[in-house]
Formats: sequence, C-alpha cells, structure tokens
Amino acid sequence: MDRMISYLLLLGNIVLLVTGQVLFKVGLARIGGLNWGKLVTSPAVLGGIMLYAVATVLWFAVLTRLPLSVAYPMQAFAYVLAMFPAYFLFHESITASKAAGVAVILFGVYLLARS
Repeated sequence: MDRMISYLLLLGNIVLLVTGQVLFKVGLARIGGLNWGKLVTSPAVLGGIMLYAVATVLWFAVLTRLPLSVAYPMQAFAYVLAMFPAYFLFHESITASKAAGVAVILFGVYLLARS
C-alpha cells in the first residue's frame, strides 16, 4: 500500500507538470509569443507556475519515498501524457516515430516500476 501511495504521488507530480506545460503553451499563444511584459500578467502562465509549485512539493514527498534512480526516470511518463493535449488541444500530429518513442518510454517506465 505504501508503494502504491508513492507512485500515486509521483503520478500527481507528473500530471501537474504536464498541465502546467499546457497552461504555458496556452498563455504564450494568447499573448502572441514570448513577451516578457505580458508574460508576468498572463493568467494561464501564472496558473502554470502555481501548478509547478504544487508539483515541486509533491516531488519532495516522492523523493522521501522512492529512490531517485527510480523516481526521476519515471517522470518520462510526462512525455506520454503530453501527447494527449498536444493532439487534442493543439492539433499536433502523432507520427509513427512519435508513437514508437512513446511505446519505448512506456516499456521503460514499466521496467522501472517492476524494480
């Protein structure tokens, strides 16, 4: 049960990081690119920063429960999760090579989780 909680904390960290990245992308699109003056007042960008802060607190909890050699590589699962908003929200294509890369990452995360 304790191990499951550790992995749920890690998953929460990953979801918050991906959601933060989505908010960054949305915010940058709304302000027309990298404009430092508008960046600091963008609600989406500020929301992403707040999610990153919460994700960092969760990461601290993860690091107290899991070895770094397991936890950090498992964050590669963020690449897998990021494909969904990239496709559905930003209409980015998912090529065969991207799908193959995701499959390799998933296999690697599976192997780490078993250790």
